[in-house]
Amino acid sequence: MMSTASDPLDNHGLGVQAPDWSPARETGMKPTEPIPLRQTRTRRTVDLSPAQHRGLDVWQREAADRVGCARITGQEVMTALIDQLLADPDLSAQIIRTLRSRR
Repeated sequence: MMSTASDPLDNHGLGVQAPDWSPARETGMKPTEPIPLRQTRTRRTVDLSPAQHRGLDVWQREAADRVGCARITGQEVMTALIDQLLADPDLSAQIIRTLRSRR
């Protein structure tokens, strides 16, 4: 085992200044370039009452029949709802009114 005194990385209490050090940068990166956004998806969960859960299951089965596929997932429903909520000012206003009335 090496002694602490001979360890070049352990300069604590020896009066030795650490060398100037800065993290390596990727070549070609300029300080003014924007930082890349995270590309991974973020998970959100929602608590449903038993009645809401059953109702959503029934709706998903009926939607799958209308779309002509075997199954529509809750993930697909939530993603479509959020996309519409963010794109449609009238829907957004309607949701705001509903939220306000429930408080």
